Amino acid sequence: MSDIIASDTGSSADNGDNGPDIETGATVTLHFSLLFASGEEIDTTRNGQPATFTVGDGSLLPGFEEALMGQQAGYAAQINLPAAQAFGEHNPANVQLLPRDRFIAMVGDMPLEEGLVVSFQAPDGELPGVVVGVYTDTVKVDFNHPLSGKEITFDVSVLEVQAP
Repeated sequence: MSDIIASDTGSSADNGDNGPDIETGATVTLHFSLLFASGEEIDTTRNGQPATFTVGDGSLLPGFEEALMGQQAGYAAQINLPAAQAFGEHNPANVQLLPRDRFIAMVGDMPLEEGLVVSFQAPDGELPGVVVGVYTDTVKVDFNHPLSGKEITFDVSVLEVQAP
């Protein structure tokens, strides 16, 4: 369950209506920051252009979209999402040991070391993985999202909502 600290900061007409509600298919423009539970900022749009997306198009995580549903322009909140609602739990099955010779064509002359991000061809496109161990004959690669297993705070300010 997400934990929301919110405040409505938008200007409104006499009826208190700040325009259409956020719903599937709506176009939403917002500023956001992603923070670790410690308060460390991971990403933000606040120093540049706001983000615009269509609700349900897959560009925003479902947990973030769910927390915005029914809100309007002027909505501002810090939404604390557990890992399962943010980037998912860390899945040990997504950490794989692969033959080292498989990496020769991928990295070329670049040293094969921990922290290196490599891209593998998958049936539906590219699949990035992070090298987490290099051994004599094998390489351990983590295919989990780098933010999996982490509680995330989504600090959001909704600027505009256009009905679908």
